Amino acid sequence: MNDSALAHSTTAFIDHGTGGSPDCMHLASRARPTPGPGEVLIEVAYAGVNRPDVLQRSGSYPPPPGASPYLGLEVSGHIVALGEGATRWRVGDAVCALVPGGGYAQYCVTHATHCLPVPNGMSLLEAAALPETYFTVWTNVFERGRLQAGETFLVHGGSSGIGLTAIQLAHELGARVFTTVGNHEKAQACLAAGAERAIHYRDEDFVAAVKSLTNNEGVNLILDMVGGSYMPRNIQSLALEGRLVQIAFLEGSRLDIDATPIMLRRLTITGSTLRARSTEQKAAIAASLEHTVWPWLEAGRARPVIHRVLPLAEVRAAHALMESSAHIGKIVLNVGEL
Repeated sequence: MNDSALAHSTTAFIDHGTGGSPDCMHLASRARPTPGPGEVLIEVAYAGVNRPDVLQRSGSYPPPPGASPYLGLEVSGHIVALGEGATRWRVGDAVCALVPGGGYAQYCVTHATHCLPVPNGMSLLEAAALPETYFTVWTNVFERGRLQAGETFLVHGGSSGIGLTAIQLAHELGARVFTTVGNHEKAQACLAAGAERAIHYRDEDFVAAVKSLTNNEGVNLILDMVGGSYMPRNIQSLALEGRLVQIAFLEGSRLDIDATPIMLRRLTITGSTLRARSTEQKAAIAASLEHTVWPWLEAGRARPVIHRVLPLAEVRAAHALMESSAHIGKIVLNVGEL
């Protein structure tokens, strides 16, 4: 932290008030947070934009009890202060971090165990695109979904930040990866990331495509963020002992399905959210990522795909772009230029 930063005790941040459209967000100032026991204070360089931010801003995804009420779930930057017991890190360390909220700001606090070193050879900009997406993919695809080498895996929304990460990591593991996309450009991005087949959902029935790709057996695992009309079709697409992991419901969570195939084919339907997980659970995910995935990043075997970088003051445009679903990969806010 430079002398001018130390001389004041406020931080610029994005205030979304009582919520609403992207226009409800504006740049404001509040007291700079102070790290508590086990926490660190980060001077933010970049903040990732994620679908949960959009949902929170619109009023449909309130933060869990005790979490920051402000927007922003992942950042990169430098540690500028340590709370009691935060012994791993030193002031000046470059990190990327999963944060409990408040990441759209010059300074934010998070638990020290939710920080990860910026991978060797990677910029702070790229590192800001890692935490929320990689934590989500790791815990849902590899822990809950139990994906193994040689299995078949269908990722819906493959051109999103979550989708491209899931494709890359599953491909690196040795799984056969299929995905659904909305256009040719998105299909090309997914194929470049390691997908074997990109199914154009506007023109193709993904159930029929999956059956054809798997000799009519179905896939071992599906990662879905759509819900709604996709749910019965996902069930039709699963192989014997198949698993469906649900991480969002963009089409709605109220479902009308025939559950008989779940019993007959011994299917598993599960899902999770990340923000409400305990400090200890998030720390365990971070440790697994650092042990298994960070070497892949440092070797260039996986890489975040960044669609666009906007200044923090242009956060409205960032959210409008996210809501349009026109992006391929991550949207990132440049906070350090404030």
